[in-house]
Amino acid sequence: MYCNFLEHGAEYARQAVKEDDAGNYVKAFQLYMNALEYFHTHLKYEKNPQVKKTIRQKSLGYLTRAEEIRAILDNGGSVPTSNGGPALAAEAKTKPKPKPKGGEGKDKEDSEQAKLMAGLDSVIIREKPNVKWNDVAGLESAKQALQEAVILPVKFPQFFTGKRKPWRAFLLYGPPGTGKSYLAKAVATEADSTFFSVSSSDLVSKWMGESEKLVSNLFRLARDSAPSIIFIDEIDSLCGQRGEGNESEASRRIKTELLVQMQGIGNDDHQVLVLAATNTPYALDQAIRRRFDKRIYIPLPDLKARQHMFKVHLGDTPHNLTESDFEHLARRTEGFSGSDISVCVKDVLFEPVRKTRDAKYFMKISDGTWFPGDRTQKGAVKITLEGLDGKGLASKILPPPITRADFDKVLARQKPTVSKDDLEVHERFTKEFGEEG
Repeated sequence: MYCNFLEHGAEYARQAVKEDDAGNYVKAFQLYMNALEYFHTHLKYEKNPQVKKTIRQKSLGYLTRAEEIRAILDNGGSVPTSNGGPALAAEAKTKPKPKPKGGEGKDKEDSEQAKLMAGLDSVIIREKPNVKWNDVAGLESAKQALQEAVILPVKFPQFFTGKRKPWRAFLLYGPPGTGKSYLAKAVATEADSTFFSVSSSDLVSKWMGESEKLVSNLFRLARDSAPSIIFIDEIDSLCGQRGEGNESEASRRIKTELLVQMQGIGNDDHQVLVLAATNTPYALDQAIRRRFDKRIYIPLPDLKARQHMFKVHLGDTPHNLTESDFEHLARRTEGFSGSDISVCVKDVLFEPVRKTRDAKYFMKISDGTWFPGDRTQKGAVKITLEGLDGKGLASKILPPPITRADFDKVLARQKPTVSKDDLEVHERFTKEFGEEG
């Protein structure tokens, strides 16, 4: 529930900045106060100290601006009443903003900064995704490297002194559906850090010069909220090869700003980790690629990983599969990605429902529950799902447990989505620039 307080507060703050920029101070003041009320309520429930710190910093800025507006209104531009007339309302609207010592340019810059920061507020992951390390099948090398970079420095900072510094930039690459984003979710769950999940749409603006400001402000926000993690999904869409014919000026400026920020010139970035994922590592600009000190290949899952994935995706759904059945499924799905297996299991989960829907015979057990059966079974009653529903027994009907035959049926029509050519490209990149995950 408390997540709604933060969302409402952020929305009021965005509206307040808009009205403030337009000179509508009466509206802006009320919107700022509404935003502060929601932020204050959210702080009662928020557990993450870094998120609390960020909200307090934002609230302080909004409160300062609200007090400035109140001073404007108190000095002749007071809130209009029924006998104040439109002239007074116009005076409140057109009254100039008080200028800080930096002058008009500084005031405009601060206003733009506030708008850009508000736009980035949505990329902060405030709820833990609830994906544990154990949920990620295989990829032991990648998990170990990420633990060294994310978990150990926060829990045991004394380990990282002198020349021993944690890894600061990871590139996860591999075929689609192998679990790169899933691994990032595990990092967000396990790390006691502020997690920023960013896509190209969050950083690209149609306005000249604003995209690189968004990149700069993203890193500034991450430093203010440290320890923090910036996850950039599909980074190739932002950082393709420079000098290509279809490269725009805006694209070049974004890449340059990202290079500067990742280099961390003049900044203490030891508590900001950049984590990026791509399906096309060769499309990355060479300078960007060099900024990632760890480039880890996330391959197709091996036999044991596929076996584990089937178990994880089935969860606690009733089934009668044995360990040998899971081994059979793992062997049969050679070349499948994690995403392919997820789709397969999702399809299989509906097989018992289909059996129940199409059944012509049902069996009643001792507790009054009805299961689909066939006419050869003792005690089977000839009746359909609709017939049982018509007798008011809908809540007593349960589908049968999942069987190995259900998987065989689905696998007969499903094919892997990753081609051999795709794998060869990633394996070649690994030999040249990467390491096995």
